Amino acid sequence: MASSGQRIGNDVDFQVLRQDSEAMEFNITGCRYADFFRALGEPELGALMLCEADFHMLEMSGGDVELQRTQTIMKGGNYCDFRYKMKKPA
Repeated sequence: MASSGQRIGNDVDFQVLRQDSEAMEFNITGCRYADFFRALGEPELGALMLCEADFHMLEMSGGDVELQRTQTIMKGGNYCDFRYKMKKPA
């Protein structure tokens, strides 16, 4: 069951859609970082500095988790969709 209205500090609002031993799925529904970079006219810079870092952190973590994301607020989406899943052993 989705929960809503949660915040990470004052910078990010999110809604958890799923959280169990196999997956964590949530949407970022408000992002002051995206607001900042869009106000500067530099959303691509913000995406490169912040959004792409999520994938790089996963690469460095050992590869047990995969992330799918189809949109971000930074790049004009209505929300950022984070879909983390545990990789199944080969």
